[in-house]
Amino acid sequence: MKVEIQNDVYVILLLTVFLGAGMMICSKKIDRLDPFARPKGITAAVIMGIMRVYQTCSGNMGKTNGARITPYIVVLWSYIFLANIVSLFGLESPTANLSVTLLLALITWVLIQAVEFRYGGIGAYFHSFIEPIPVMLPLNIIGKFSTMISMSLRLFGNITCGGIMMQLVYIGAQLLSNLIAGFFTKTSAEVFNFMAPLLTPLLHAYFDVFAGFIQTLVFVTLTVVLIGNDVPNDVKEKQG
Repeated sequence: MKVEIQNDVYVILLLTVFLGAGMMICSKKIDRLDPFARPKGITAAVIMGIMRVYQTCSGNMGKTNGARITPYIVVLWSYIFLANIVSLFGLESPTANLSVTLLLALITWVLIQAVEFRYGGIGAYFHSFIEPIPVMLPLNIIGKFSTMISMSLRLFGNITCGGIMMQLVYIGAQLLSNLIAGFFTKTSAEVFNFMAPLLTPLLHAYFDVFAGFIQTLVFVTLTVVLIGNDVPNDVKEKQG
């Protein structure tokens, strides 16, 4: 039995190594900073980004919970955004694979359930399945998993759609290149796709960079908000 490894696996490994190495380098740079000097360059940008994530998390979950979840949210931000824009370099985007987005959504779902267990207790957690009346059990079970499914499909669908659109643009650019070359040289052979560099940069900026950023923002924001919704207000106020 022959086992074939998807190309996405190699891209995921490459992203993991790149992201891990980048974080280690940034961590060492930050450790060597003078605490009395103002940070500059990449270290300043990294610190500002992490502080922004921490402020968002602590605002939704309280300072203690926010500090605990911030490292994961920073990694999630970095990984999804890099995975969304990696197609700019001719690689297949891992987030165009449903198994990848489903796993990311599963992690978020598990964190949500863990918070519900912690602050509501086991009894209240299972009792919520039959609220407000027991006949709602099937719908409540579906609703419990709908967040995971919707988050994974939203990210997967948007990134996949962008990739398909760019493939269609490249095919159209190739046909246009052949048409122009045939008009001047009277040849029907396929030529170099010289129209692609003229037509695709702005579209890449939209479908890869802009849409990739927006989808990352949506996924991460939903993660923070949905987890924070299950943290009681008195806990948020106490930690705030």
